Amino acid sequence: MGKADQNKKIKMESLLDTSFELFTSKGINKTSISDIVEKAGVAKGTFYLYFKDKYDIRNRLIARKSGQLFMQAYDAMMNQGVEKFDDRIIFIMDYVLDALATDKGLLAFIYKDLSWAVFKRTLTHPLTEADVDFTAVYNQMIEDADGRIKDPEIMLFQIIELIGSTGYSSIMYSDPVPLEELKPHLERTVRSIISQYTD
Repeated sequence: MGKADQNKKIKMESLLDTSFELFTSKGINKTSISDIVEKAGVAKGTFYLYFKDKYDIRNRLIARKSGQLFMQAYDAMMNQGVEKFDDRIIFIMDYVLDALATDKGLLAFIYKDLSWAVFKRTLTHPLTEADVDFTAVYNQMIEDADGRIKDPEIMLFQIIELIGSTGYSSIMYSDPVPLEELKPHLERTVRSIISQYTD
């Protein structure tokens, strides 16, 4: 990587880090692009080289933070030697929910505006080579299931929406029950969804 490319990467990382800090401390509505570039120490034009607006950077950050969390879960799962597809999904679910329960600021940021469309679009188009493409990991898990999974994208959509919405309410408000009470119900439902898509 040349010096110019390295400088571009440093500026983009600074914008991402600064945006995340401001969004989680002040909120997206109270954060302006001027706030971001001033704190990051770059020109406003530099921001627009990488992002359309603050909602674009927010969506990219949601995907980046989600992807990093999923990859941590995946690495932990591989270290545990979990082999069956449904057990793998449950392991990742538990890991992610536990991590978000310990970092409610990250939970609020990731799930407040997370939708399947944002997740899919930005997670499959990493910002940099260092960013996570969780779709490749998920596709490998599907392949490891020996082609037994029908319509994996629809299945994943349902699981993400279920875990995202119920996990958020349970962690943030203990509604309808605290996370540890919810987990067995979630596991049964996720396993049921997977079974509907398994040959």
